[in-house]
Order: sequence, then structure tokens, then C-alpha cells
Amino acid sequence: MYSTLEQKYQRIQKELMAGVIALVGVFLVGTLWYRFVERWSWEDAAYMTVITLATVGYGETRPLEARGRLFTIALILMGVVSIGYIVNRFTEAVIQGYFQHGIKIRQQRRLMESLTEHYIICGFSRTGRQIAIEFRAEGVPFVVIDSSLESVQLAQANGYMVYQGDATLDETLFKVGIDRAVCIVAALPSDAENLYVVLSAKTLNPNIRAIARSSTEEALQKLQRAGADAVISPYITGGKRMAAAALRPQVMDFVDGIISGTDRQLYMEEFLLDPAACPFVGQTLEQANLRSQTGALLLAIRRANGELIGGPTAETIFMRGDVLIAMGTAEQLRTLNQMLGPIRSKKLRRPRKG
Repeated sequence: MYSTLEQKYQRIQKELMAGVIALVGVFLVGTLWYRFVERWSWEDAAYMTVITLATVGYGETRPLEARGRLFTIALILMGVVSIGYIVNRFTEAVIQGYFQHGIKIRQQRRLMESLTEHYIICGFSRTGRQIAIEFRAEGVPFVVIDSSLESVQLAQANGYMVYQGDATLDETLFKVGIDRAVCIVAALPSDAENLYVVLSAKTLNPNIRAIARSSTEEALQKLQRAGADAVISPYITGGKRMAAAALRPQVMDFVDGIISGTDRQLYMEEFLLDPAACPFVGQTLEQANLRSQTGALLLAIRRANGELIGGPTAETIFMRGDVLIAMGTAEQLRTLNQMLGPIRSKKLRRPRKG
């Protein structure tokens, strides 16, 4: 949704309304003049005003003296100016497509208001564009925020839901449903702006998961203190990945192939164990027998206290609040999701169902 186009649409609306009000004012002035100065009836006064403003060429309703004719000339000029202004504004609105934009704006506003459990991407630079590509590949609902009209137009050209505004402002975050979102990604070029986004998001929705971009190690620490659940530095992460690609190229190819892209055969997913829906809480991995029933491979378990168990054994017990990290095909992960039950956590994204 474009706030700039919305402002232009509202401007055209106001200008058209001003033209209509001016025309009505001219009509009232003419009617009152003929009624009280020329002493005509209300019907004759209104009729004379209408035919004068319409310039249809009819004769005078009643004979007019010099004073009345001078007023009629002024009335014609005022009417021509008012009607010409309305026609000019209306023609511009049609040519520029503002009425179509108005319909589109209202449709997108309704769609944005209906969003729930969605993701918010703040910033549509190179980082934000890649995030949007991955989100689309995963099939998750998301909305993009950016203050640049050029970036907004680019996002719309790619078919993304987008809002033009300052992501650091509470008003903007409310417009994109921050209170109903499950995750916000602060990918703005400025560390200070990302810090503001995280602070605002956590204040407006304490349960939201906040991911932030950081350019420096100092900013990384500040964003963590501000409440960001994860802070990513493109330079640090990029350096690590380049080193890993140089030292372990096959491992990196495999990892890249399962965590991103649209043509994957294997996927990695996370599942939160909810004791109200999961029948396996309290059982061991051997008792649950998930591997043989689903074909998915359980790689790790993140306990509720933050402890990470890599390569869980058959004796590992599933506990309340565990997050299971599994790998498999899309069908295997769908089956595993159905066995574990629906996830109700607002902190983690629901696993893909298709």
C-alpha cells in the first residue's frame, strides 16, 4: 500500500470537493441575489442561476437592469471558473488513474487488516529482498515496510504486500498489524533504525519474535540488550560462510540446499511440543518411534531452558516446551507435523503444510 499514492488520491478528493463546494457557493450567491435584490420568487431565482451557470443560452427569466446584468456576467465567470476547475481535476484523476489507485488502496488496506500470524520485513534493500524471496518460497504471509517510493514500487512489482512508511514509528507498525504478527525482521541499513524498530516492536507486542540486522559488533550487542531474539551481521555471517565454503564446500552445499531455495528436495523445520496437543511429551525417542512412522530425521532438541541436545539418542525424553529440529522431505515433515499436533506458539512459525 503506497502512502504517497494515498496522499495524492486524498489530495484529488479534496480538490474535487473544494470545486464542488465553490460551485454550490456560486449557486447560492446567485439565487440569493435574484431573490432579495431583484425581488424574484425562489423558483425564478434558482432557475435563472442554473441556466446562467450552465450557459445554455436561454433568455432572461425577467427583464434585468444594468446592475442585474453586470451581476449575471460576474455569475457566469464564477461558474465557468468553478466548473472548469472541477473538470480539470476530474480529468487529471482519470488520466493518472487515481480512482483505480483508490480502489487498490482500499483493497490492500482491508487485506492488511485481515492479516494474522504474519511476518513483517522492515526495509526492502538487498537484504530485505532476499528475505522476501525466502518467505515467498516458504509460503508464509508477510508485509514489507519501506519509506522509499522506489523500493515500494519494486516490492509491488514483485507482487509483495507493501506499506510505505517509517518503520521506526509506532503508527506505521500498527498499520501493518504488529499486534497480530508473529515475527518482525529489522533489515534497515541503519543500526540505529533497527534498534528503534526492535524496541517499538517489543513494546507493542511483547510476544513477537524480533530478528535484526547489525553492521557492527557493538550494534549487535545493543540490539540483543534491546530484546532482539536474533541478531545477524551480514559481514560476520558472510565471512563465516565463505570460510566454511573454502574449508568444507560439500557440507556448505548440503546445508544451503536444505535451508533455502525453491527447488529443494530436503527441508529443515522446527516443531514446538505443546503438551495440550502432543501425545509424545514424557515419552522417549524410542517410544515415540517418529523416525519409522514419518521418515523424518530428528537432528536436535532445544529444551525450554535453552539447552541444545544434538543428535538425540533413543533414551532422550521429550519434555514440555521442547523445540524439535527435524530434516526430511516436505511430505515427511507434513506427516511429522500431523503427529506432533497443531502448534499454538506465537514465538515460532508454524511448520509448512504444503
